[in-house]
Amino acid sequence: MAVDTPATPTLRELTVRGILLGGVITLVFTAANVYLGLKVGLTFATAIPAAVISMAILRNFANHSIVENNIVQTVASAAGTLSAIIFVLPGLIMIGYWTGFPYWITVAVCAVGGILGVMYSIPLRRALVTGSDLPYPEGVAAAEVLKVGERSEGAADNRTGLRIITLGAAVSAGFALLANLKVLANSISTYFRVGAGGSMFGASLSLALIGVGHLVGMAVGFAMLVGMLISIAVILPIRTIGDFATGESVADVISGAFANEVRFVGAGAIAVGAVWTLLKILRPIVKGITEALSSARDRRQGQLVDITQRDIPFPIVVGTIVVMLLPIAVLLWDFSRGTVLQGSSAGIIAASLVFIFVIGLVIAAVCGYMAGLIGSSNSPISGVGILTVLIAALLIKVVFGPSSGDQATALVAFTLFAAAITFGVATISNDNLQDLKTGQLVGATPWKQQVALVIGVLFGSAIIPPVLQLMQTAFGFLGAPGASENALAAPQAALISSLAKGVFGGSLDWGLICLGAAIGVAVVLVDEILHRTTRFAVPPLAVGMGMYLPMSLILIIAVGAVIGYFYNRWAQRSGGDVERKKRLGVLLATGLIVGESLYGVVFAGFVAGTGNEDPFAIFTGNDGNLASVIGVVAFAGVILWLYKRTQTISSREVAKD
Repeated sequence: MAVDTPATPTLRELTVRGILLGGVITLVFTAANVYLGLKVGLTFATAIPAAVISMAILRNFANHSIVENNIVQTVASAAGTLSAIIFVLPGLIMIGYWTGFPYWITVAVCAVGGILGVMYSIPLRRALVTGSDLPYPEGVAAAEVLKVGERSEGAADNRTGLRIITLGAAVSAGFALLANLKVLANSISTYFRVGAGGSMFGASLSLALIGVGHLVGMAVGFAMLVGMLISIAVILPIRTIGDFATGESVADVISGAFANEVRFVGAGAIAVGAVWTLLKILRPIVKGITEALSSARDRRQGQLVDITQRDIPFPIVVGTIVVMLLPIAVLLWDFSRGTVLQGSSAGIIAASLVFIFVIGLVIAAVCGYMAGLIGSSNSPISGVGILTVLIAALLIKVVFGPSSGDQATALVAFTLFAAAITFGVATISNDNLQDLKTGQLVGATPWKQQVALVIGVLFGSAIIPPVLQLMQTAFGFLGAPGASENALAAPQAALISSLAKGVFGGSLDWGLICLGAAIGVAVVLVDEILHRTTRFAVPPLAVGMGMYLPMSLILIIAVGAVIGYFYNRWAQRSGGDVERKKRLGVLLATGLIVGESLYGVVFAGFVAGTGNEDPFAIFTGNDGNLASVIGVVAFAGVILWLYKRTQTISSREVAKD
């Protein structure tokens, strides 16, 4: 009888020190992602910076290996990605149902959804990783970073990478501090009339957004810019015609129309993009599940299965999924206990369990495919969340029957709570397959990575609730009771809660959703034509994101994408180790995101501790045009200096090599 034997028995892989290091990195990146997501509605992939930090540290220990470093980045990236649960949970605060985030309930929601995401993504590995030609840009990049780190010159390369991350983080945190000191403005905006309607211009002077733009690239950045132009140059002026007769200020009319109307058009476009993605990948999903079953059968019969093809056995995967439905049922029952739904919640609990069980696999497939196509950072899983909430709300409404008043509000909250669990599946599957692609390229053992993913989920679940509570205490969320002037926008949570309220209250304007869906269909057609006839693309989901996120965010992300494009062109023209130069650009972008985000968490601590919304404000008289001019000039100057500095460092290091 054949016996499985490891191909590389001397390599340490799933180690205690690797898990603990991954947990420490998790603390930093998860906190940064929570803040960034609540502020601008976007999160960033943490695999590459986690790999760089891991190699720099583990290189000082004996018997370290490339697959052990891979486990560290797997733990850290899984936990960091789970932070996207913030796209739903703050909705419970916004509708006034929660006043804070109960720790253990929030931990449980994150954990059960995340573990389900890991389990659902296991059979998808064969369909979407080993059996497909999806590029997995961040997974491939992380693998290259790990491979470089194993070479003799890797130590110097890692030190350079850490210098770049630290430089970007320090400068972006410093710029944010200057804004809080009121030395300069961190945003500019204006509202104006366009014929009988109106529109707006805005730009957030955020170095983190420059980093986001660099990471998402030109294709996604351009698609988001197209969506933004559709919103502010076409839909917004049309939707505000006649609204100025009410006597409201131009700013109030335009901002209200954007929040209450234009974003719903974007939601319709995103829904179409998500459905189209699913239709394109149904066949490989079925094939992957079949191959996973076949591999499990071969191992039971004693056949040799290569170490790089050993997943957690399929029966354990199925058993875990079924077992996880019990704590989910308890969570849903506890959520409805003591409310106006008590005594009549059995039907919606049962419907929600079926929904989570079935739709979870669908969402895992869609998000995994999107991550493979355009990367975890680029993948707008919030769009899938919007579609999920719409389906869940309609299902629960049908099962429960007519409702009004307090019952309707409770059903909205119940829908958001159930959708948050399903969204945990989306966030993790969006990242898992990217990590498994990295593992495939460096010769890792899939089942060990999958265990590390579960551990990462548990780390993230423990960290997310206190950071969420800190944000709520310090700033609150825009539109929620008691929110401050500096309230965090949490744009996806606001939109998702509005959609759920619209379904149960009967106030949802389906015409706006249908208009967005029509635009989404048109974009899908254009994208397909471009794919078949040119090398260009207009990702439909990215267009939808551009339609519903504010211009102040999209514009700077697009600027960052352009800067990243020209930086990469410089790297190609300058010769030498081109990929290394590009990678240092990615690390600079990551540092910009991490620095500003971590500063935001620290700043929130001061706000919460002092009760003052502007605890660092010193130059309070510096506002208006002067502060804006200083902010714009400083913003442009800092960006130029940072990228020039990165070019100099990368060129000098290459010359030394």
